[in-house]
Amino acid sequence: MGFSFSNGLSTIVLLLAFLVSIVSANFHQDFDITWGDNRAKVFKQGQLLSLSLDRVSGSGFVSKKEYMFGRIDMQLKLVAGNSAGTVTAYYLSSQGPTHDEIDFEFLGNVTGEPYILHTNVFTQGKGNREQQFYLWFDPTRNFHTYSVIWKPQHIIFLVDNTPIRVFKNAEKVGVPFPKTQPMKIYSSLWNADDWATRGGLIKTDWSKAPFTAYYRNFSFKDLKSSSNSLSSSDNSVWQTNGLDGPARRRLRWVQKYFMIYNYCSDLKRFPQGVPVECRQSRF
Repeated sequence: MGFSFSNGLSTIVLLLAFLVSIVSANFHQDFDITWGDNRAKVFKQGQLLSLSLDRVSGSGFVSKKEYMFGRIDMQLKLVAGNSAGTVTAYYLSSQGPTHDEIDFEFLGNVTGEPYILHTNVFTQGKGNREQQFYLWFDPTRNFHTYSVIWKPQHIIFLVDNTPIRVFKNAEKVGVPFPKTQPMKIYSSLWNADDWATRGGLIKTDWSKAPFTAYYRNFSFKDLKSSSNSLSSSDNSVWQTNGLDGPARRRLRWVQKYFMIYNYCSDLKRFPQGVPVECRQSRF
């Protein structure tokens, strides 16, 4: 079969559109250090960033751009050793009293004890939708990928492409959903020993400072451009209607064996009944 110029040109255009829709970050170009002075550093021609915390201050950064619907990936390697009292926060947020927010927070622990991954979703300034997990690996030994898929239908939290949480759009029953406010990407490393580890019972051991977390391989995929161009390995978490069978099984596995808190099950906290979004059908 001979080469068709028109078909070849169409293929090239589609390929370029797909490549443009995947934005891989250079930390020099795409993020600003917001606080912490020299405790935040960029290495390797912008490909690696570190945040540090000492007795004086923590540190943080923010994306220069705002994002609206897409898949956001970041690889993190968390504070090693005795990290009790520290929190590494990585989240999306808009601004103002009615802001929206999608949170990953990693709560440090004493050496050898597992981190707690804390997740939350704020809509119109209201949060209190916490789910917490232990991880099934040591997040301090190697980099792991923490992702958010944000679509008008749902928000999916993923760890190494395994879904751990789904927050569905429940506007039809009166629950606001984040879909009108673009968000920036933030991260910070800070001291929270008044609550982070065993409710504040274990304090930060400053003799172990500085505490350092590392970041690499940020990417943003625009759903509008790339949702029809993904490989089959991505289909399970990009479908318009949510998760396919294998992804639902992975989600149930995580929630059965690694979830340690779910606000939807906290009847003491909600004696009059759990929030309405908790009663929506599961994926």
